[in-house]
Amino acid sequence: MTGKPVRAPRADARRNRAAVLRAAAETFATEGLSVPVHEIARRAGVGTGTVSRHFPTKEALFAAVLLDRMALLTTRADSLAATEDPGTAFFTFFAALIHEGADHRGLAESLAGGGFDIESAAIEAGSDVSGRLHTMLKAAQQAGAVRGDITFADVKALMSGCLAREVDPADTGARDRVIAVVRDGLRAS
Repeated sequence: MTGKPVRAPRADARRNRAAVLRAAAETFATEGLSVPVHEIARRAGVGTGTVSRHFPTKEALFAAVLLDRMALLTTRADSLAATEDPGTAFFTFFAALIHEGADHRGLAESLAGGGFDIESAAIEAGSDVSGRLHTMLKAAQQAGAVRGDITFADVKALMSGCLAREVDPADTGARDRVIAVVRDGLRAS
């Protein structure tokens, strides 16, 4: 049985999809999840039909935004691991994940509430953010930068604690202060 070869999307379709993802990520992060699809299309410079062709439901758009963000995070983790010492790589990525989580918490909560397993989908797509963080933790511990008694579950709980810190718009450094305290507690003596 012969099938048609699968064609790669045209360049304009790839650009449109990327523009929609960018506009959706920025819009959801700043204005929440209730922004209508036609507004995201307008900000992306495309029609609503273009958005619907790439993302048939708003949940599909939510998932694509999160998966795109996770792909960027895994790329960043790989770059940090290749260019920085293990301690710097771990602590930089730890802080980046907290900030990313704060920016896109609504998306993750919405998808989780709908039964979508973002972590499994990300792993399937090759964007295992948790795996990268776990590997970076072990490397930082082996390098003597992070306490040896810290487990990955501890790190995840500490990240949740940092995310729980409500940030007053007048105190933009609040979350960074909490991250700094946690980072100091994770450092090996």
